[in-house]
Amino acid sequence: MTGKIEIDGQSLTVDDVARVARGEVRVELSAGARTRMNATRRVVEGIVARHEVVYGVTTGFGKLSEVAIPPDRLAELQVNLVRSHAAGVGPLLPEREVRAMMLLRANVIAKGYSGARADLADLLLAMLNAGVWPPVPEQGSVGASGDLAPLAHLALALIGEGVLIRDGRAAAARDVLREVGLSPVTLGPKEGITLINGTQAHTAVAALALVDAHTLWQTAHVAGAMSLEALLGTPVAFDPRIQDARGQLGQAASAALLRELLRDSQIRESHRHDDPRVQDAYALRCMPQVHGPVLDAIDFAAGVIGRELNAATDNPLVFENGEMLSGGNFHGQSVAMVLDFLAIAMTNLATIAERRIDRLVHPELNQGMPAFLSPEPGVNSGFMMAQVTAASLASECKVLSHPASVDTIPTDGSKEDVVPMAMGAAWKLRRIVQNVRHILAIELMCGAQGIDCRAPLTPGRGVARAHRVVRSLVAPLGADRVLAGDIATLADAVADARFTSTELAS
Repeated sequence: MTGKIEIDGQSLTVDDVARVARGEVRVELSAGARTRMNATRRVVEGIVARHEVVYGVTTGFGKLSEVAIPPDRLAELQVNLVRSHAAGVGPLLPEREVRAMMLLRANVIAKGYSGARADLADLLLAMLNAGVWPPVPEQGSVGASGDLAPLAHLALALIGEGVLIRDGRAAAARDVLREVGLSPVTLGPKEGITLINGTQAHTAVAALALVDAHTLWQTAHVAGAMSLEALLGTPVAFDPRIQDARGQLGQAASAALLRELLRDSQIRESHRHDDPRVQDAYALRCMPQVHGPVLDAIDFAAGVIGRELNAATDNPLVFENGEMLSGGNFHGQSVAMVLDFLAIAMTNLATIAERRIDRLVHPELNQGMPAFLSPEPGVNSGFMMAQVTAASLASECKVLSHPASVDTIPTDGSKEDVVPMAMGAAWKLRRIVQNVRHILAIELMCGAQGIDCRAPLTPGRGVARAHRVVRSLVAPLGADRVLAGDIATLADAVADARFTSTELAS
């Protein structure tokens, strides 16, 4: 790890989350956050000392909020809350998403409205620095009162129960903490609910998916520009005057990126004056009109998710003036809707890319290139099945893009009667992002083969650089070979941002 990020509950960014999730930087609690936390912790201690009845501090939870808890059982209440809510099922969240969730939980505690001791945030940050993380099932949250089940699985590790993972090995949490020089916390009043109440599981997935989505947006232009060159398309549709006449910001940015990628193309000049075609198909001509709204969606999502990273999502909230107010900031509707919006946007990237792939391999549409881009079609199938794979993934994206946030089902004895299903929206988006990554890998692979077919003519400068990256990873296709490994290799390169404008400019 190099560098350090101070957690203060107010200034965390999406890029910070991604860096911590990847294990690139250390994290520590700021002095200002520690001061705020101490002040609101004294408020909680005063409530307990005065035997006041306050939700989540001296009462049960949810439907049981009318049940007063005797003072000598308040610690038991908090531990039982964590144990009983650790009821998640299904596949485990990937390590990077759990690390992001740990960071966000520490950040919301650091904000100072939870009334918890700094010890909780300190332990979460120390675990991140030590590279230990708990297994967290991705299913079981409805997104209100926050991501109760996923966060409870995280909280278990903080109290020394359950297991922790270190260097790929799972062992008893208490033992792993001891190995890295840490100790479990003993929960005080309100600290159990502090650990499990909030939107940090689905927001963690959202933040990382947002970073991935922007990388895919840039990559889609590289792949699309490569396809356009291979198919002898025209960049006329990307003229800035056309974009200015409409005035959509994302569209203009998309067209500008395409123009830069296609600059100084010999392939373009070879057919500028004697091409009988007047217009390209929509999958080529309308890239700015389809890719552009995806950027608009990403930018909108970045605002909502960015605010949620530093939001007080606990309940009740504790204020330094001694008041404690119950509300609904744990409700995940805002991020859930953005996750659904991104799912729809990324599905549009998938469908247009798959149509470009089809044109590249289709013997009646690919402008004289060999059928399925095979040097010897017939005995060889070339990229025939690669397009089928892309079609399968694009179709799956369409199914997954059905919004989760419009669903609701009452929980907790109908005390929680309108819920956002935010976690379902989160893992659906993650799957769509993965699908788009593979579709773009297939387009890059096919597009590079198409560029090979146009040699010795060279494509635009940006496309040429991207072609060199593809060829450094995957050889041209001669005789048929297994393509799964090539697709995986290029998908990994896409995930590593090898096909963004920043990388291609270097």
